[in-house]
Amino acid sequence: MIYKLVSITAALLAVSTAPLQAPGYHVVNSFALGGDGSWDYLAFDGVGHRVFIARQNRVMVIDASTGKLLGEIPGLVGAHGVAFAYANNRGFATSGRDSSVVMFDLQTLRVLGRIHAAEDADAILFDPATKHVFTMNGDAGSMSVIDPVTGTSIGTIPLGGKPEFGVSAGNGKLYANLTDRGEVVEIDAAAMKVTRRWSVAPCGSSTGLAIDVPHQRLFSACRSRHLAVSDIAAGKLVTTLPIGSGVDAAAFDPATQLIFASNGDGTLSVVHEDTPDKFTVVETVPTGPRAKTMTLDPATHTVYLGAALTPFTVLMLAPK
Repeated sequence: MIYKLVSITAALLAVSTAPLQAPGYHVVNSFALGGDGSWDYLAFDGVGHRVFIARQNRVMVIDASTGKLLGEIPGLVGAHGVAFAYANNRGFATSGRDSSVVMFDLQTLRVLGRIHAAEDADAILFDPATKHVFTMNGDAGSMSVIDPVTGTSIGTIPLGGKPEFGVSAGNGKLYANLTDRGEVVEIDAAAMKVTRRWSVAPCGSSTGLAIDVPHQRLFSACRSRHLAVSDIAAGKLVTTLPIGSGVDAAAFDPATQLIFASNGDGTLSVVHEDTPDKFTVVETVPTGPRAKTMTLDPATHTVYLGAALTPFTVLMLAPK
């Protein structure tokens, strides 16, 4: 899930409150970062109002409003994802090519240590129920469990397939896309074991995953150009919707009931949750070349995208 970086574009997007109408998402600003290296996930830090960008051998940290480079976290070998354990003032970044996780100080960005994970440590998340950090290990077909207090690995969860992205429901349950099996898998975070799994076919090669906790819905973004909606309680597929090609990331905004899928074809697919069982594609937004990775600021309804532009440019877009 790493792509050659020419630049990164942060697209700030605004939304109309009117349901079922095109929200008018468009680029309102752009930040030219420059620098060498590929990129992967973007992560929004709501406490520090920063965006963390995984950049091959480091993580770049920018101010979410101005795009100013605030610092970098060095020493990664194949940077993928970033997660935050705010209570411990610690961040965690996956270093996939050496099967490790780099732990750093959230305020100073100083590296505090390196934790062994597993082969192809990729996406990463913090679970508020267990207060543990979990990595999705693609090639290893597992999750690694990290205690952010001690900064040590405390377990491994076999998943029976290749995880691409994961989310926490906040109640002790985690969910992950298994991209090679076309499944969603449910994990008991405390017991560190798989409890359920179900198919999302015809959604194939699933990548991004987002969750609507109150309505118990999961949104799997798939390279088959589908967005699959799952009913968590029933453990089954509800529906699929069309999205762009080359998707990588997904996000859900609970305030607007909008689901986003960022696509490598240079579009952002925007879907509205009309009801938990009815969904409408409301907009396909032009973005930038290979703008596959994304993060969301739910407080301002702002979406940030990584795109292959030269030079790195900050694009500012307003509602239509």
